[in-house]
Amino acid sequence: MKNVLKKPLITEKISAQNDRGVYGFVVEKTAKKPQIKKAVEDMYGVKVVDVRTMRYAGKKKSRYTKAKIVSGYTNAFKKAIIQVADGEIIDFYGEI
Repeated sequence: MKNVLKKPLITEKISAQNDRGVYGFVVEKTAKKPQIKKAVEDMYGVKVVDVRTMRYAGKKKSRYTKAKIVSGYTNAFKKAIIQVADGEIIDFYGEI
């Protein structure tokens, strides 16, 4: 598995928990907790204390066009909530 972490979650709910050391990531669907922990520690240089994961199924969506009703599904994904050690932070905006 070449890249476990796909992108960080920058939502209002997760960002409110950043000061407590809680961060969110969208990860590969087949990634296990030890793989996620190692990937975060290697990429950001922090000590990960806890990893919680959630799997989301694709939701059914439809839209009305002039010709017909188009229906399909959104993409399924897996989300990981990471707790880092006290005093450590992950700076997503450092490169900006």
